[in-house]
Amino acid sequence: MAKLNQTKQIAFLSGNEAIAQGAWEAGLKVAAAYPGTPSTEILETLAAHYKDIDAQWSVNEKVAYEVALGAAIGGVRSLFACKHVGLNVAMDPLMTSSYTGIKGGFVVVVADDPGLHSSQNEQDSRWVAIFSKLPMLEPSSPSEAYEYTKLAYEISETFDTPVMLRSTSRVSHTKEDLETGSRIEPAPVGELTPDIAKYVMVPKNAYAKHILIEERLRKLAAMAEKSKLNRIEMGDKKLGFITSGVSYNYLKESFPNASFLKLGMIYPFCDKKIAQFAKSVKQLVVVEELDPFIATHIKSLGIKITTKHPSFDIGELRPEYMADLVAGKKKKEVPATTRKPVLCRGCPHRFVFNTLRKLKFFVTGDIGCYTLAATPPMATLHTCVCMGAGITLHEGIRRAQPGKKIAGVIGDSTFVAAGITGLINAVYNKVKGIIVILDNSTTAMTGGQHHPATGKTIKEDPTKKLILEDLVKACGVDNVDVVVPYKLDELENLLKKRMDEDALSVIITRSPCRLIEKKYEPAPIYEREKCKACGVCLRIDCPAIHKQPDGTIEIDEFCAGCKLCVAVCPFGALKPHDKAIETK
Repeated sequence: MAKLNQTKQIAFLSGNEAIAQGAWEAGLKVAAAYPGTPSTEILETLAAHYKDIDAQWSVNEKVAYEVALGAAIGGVRSLFACKHVGLNVAMDPLMTSSYTGIKGGFVVVVADDPGLHSSQNEQDSRWVAIFSKLPMLEPSSPSEAYEYTKLAYEISETFDTPVMLRSTSRVSHTKEDLETGSRIEPAPVGELTPDIAKYVMVPKNAYAKHILIEERLRKLAAMAEKSKLNRIEMGDKKLGFITSGVSYNYLKESFPNASFLKLGMIYPFCDKKIAQFAKSVKQLVVVEELDPFIATHIKSLGIKITTKHPSFDIGELRPEYMADLVAGKKKKEVPATTRKPVLCRGCPHRFVFNTLRKLKFFVTGDIGCYTLAATPPMATLHTCVCMGAGITLHEGIRRAQPGKKIAGVIGDSTFVAAGITGLINAVYNKVKGIIVILDNSTTAMTGGQHHPATGKTIKEDPTKKLILEDLVKACGVDNVDVVVPYKLDELENLLKKRMDEDALSVIITRSPCRLIEKKYEPAPIYEREKCKACGVCLRIDCPAIHKQPDGTIEIDEFCAGCKLCVAVCPFGALKPHDKAIETK
């Protein structure tokens, strides 16, 4: 993360850091989010570098959105950030906030994930702008992310509306030199006075506000026609592109002499400017990542365009795709060199899933590091839909298959974010079975962020620590156990005992994430002459164990010394060391 000073300077910033810098310069006071790649660094940057900003990790995206909206209603500039699937969680307040409007500027940052680098779907958040009738800006670079964020606050307060800022993985994580500025303090917060017609969305008030929303959209569309956000760059008139976001950069690199209409405000559309540009070029091509969002609208205007082959609607675009895309050809996938996603060396979750596999349980999963247990050879997580579904899918499948051994798993952060209501529902509706809360004391998958059960805030300040077992009992669960996952026999016996009972049980497996604790032990001693090349140790899917051509193994120097391989080896070819060391 860049070291940011609060004075004018040239800074090498990622898109997420640039959004944070732009928001600070615009006078941001309150920011709220739930961690989610590729948006996480926005709040981390705000918390780390701008002590005058009230930044928080909220329990989930709905809560975060409402906190930020409340701050805007209270008269200060605020920001909400999430990844694309996180926006689903915040949709309830988002839709109605379009009706209420704001007092202080409110920017809603959503970071999409074309290519599904770290997500369970590839939804295109641009459609939310139409659905919610909110304006949306889309930067193509960190420098634009910085400028657009500042401009978004002006638009928000001018038009009394939340403003959406859509990023993508490449824009969020690309870095660029940009010149930063100083903070502009907005006007002082006025008195908090009731305005029932504006902020209380009962049917009568909401009907009147809907009329104002449609008027607002017309005014925003008029602004879009004149705004520098949408710019025409005339070049060779034989070929013209209408594009937005990172696609603009790829096209400029591949077709530097072409003409461009670059859309920085992608909703509402600048129809007159689009028609003007269309008349000025011989061939008009629309290029955009994911869905044909822009193309669909331009076609509705009766303008003839060339669009990408439907194969390009899937996955992220790349510079090397541009020639084939413009030629109307089907996408030729360019294979990337990747490393198989796998649980870290020494991860406590590996012990849990190895035991669940041994017991032949069907496992309903959730969103977190433990999702990686679905990959072979572990292959012991059998569903993954959304946050909280590890508990609720468990209930639904149990009702369909009452005689099966089914366990639901969910992480500590995910349980607090989205699992509590599902657990209450299970208790209320008399569900039997096992829910395993994998408590590694962090939000690990997104980089080790705090949550209510860690006892610290985003700024590392101590706070009231949520005790998970007390919360589970408060939900009505009578059978609550806490176990250290490294104690394999105890874990296995407990799982078998609870599965055989005619009750709902919650087992909390508690051990800190290895990346936080940083406590390792020496690698086990491998006695090759005892090895029968049976492959049992390879099935635990440890990245420190490597299969050799003759079926034996090698253990590399990054072994965490967790001893799971020792425990599963049926021939005693692996033996533990005793001495612990603090770091490796």
